[in-house]
Amino acid sequence: MGDKMNLLLIEDDESIRLGLKYYLEQENFHILEASNIKEALKQISNKIDLVLLDINLPDGNGFDLFQTIKQKKDIPIIFLTANDMEVSIVKGLDMGADDYITKPFKARELYSRIKTVLRRSNKNISNVIKIKDIVIDMTQAKVFKNGNDVFLTALEYKILLILATNPNKVFTREKILSDIWDVNEEYVNDNTLTVYIKRIREKIENDPTNPEIIITVRGLGYKVEI
Repeated sequence: MGDKMNLLLIEDDESIRLGLKYYLEQENFHILEASNIKEALKQISNKIDLVLLDINLPDGNGFDLFQTIKQKKDIPIIFLTANDMEVSIVKGLDMGADDYITKPFKARELYSRIKTVLRRSNKNISNVIKIKDIVIDMTQAKVFKNGNDVFLTALEYKILLILATNPNKVFTREKILSDIWDVNEEYVNDNTLTVYIKRIREKIENDPTNPEIIITVRGLGYKVEI
């Protein structure tokens, strides 16, 4: 993503707020926090790329705060709600919310929603990733090498995408495995991860025995180097 993007997280539940803050910081976001409307209004003066807004706040209504924020800044907003009643969801979307997610949710799912909303809002997130002679087209879920289609299985593509969307960031094997487990029913253990990395390298590297894209960081894990 390049420079870190600023997300304003407005959530009164401290455990949820701290958990999301930690997770999203690992995904290269800078998180501004607010536990109520008063704190949120103070944060609005900062540069903000996206707002995560809890509907139920201790000092007022998230819908009212949504309107206040939109009057001040044209920034994408995702509602966080414990209420999955259709009327609340429709109200939020009718007001112009970019998306909503109902608690409880997986952090990985929220991250995916954030990326989609930012991409839709043209907030410096491209649908295409270019790494040396490899192009990943996320819209088509396809990979090309020197313009030629590279066939990856769904799991191989997912592993490559995890690394490629966070260039130069080292992912531990445990982190990759947890992200795969979060979105795939197919079980992958530590040994088979090594096999998948080997297969991906055979398909995208010029010399799989001397990889220049997926780099092994000895004792830690892997990273995509650009």
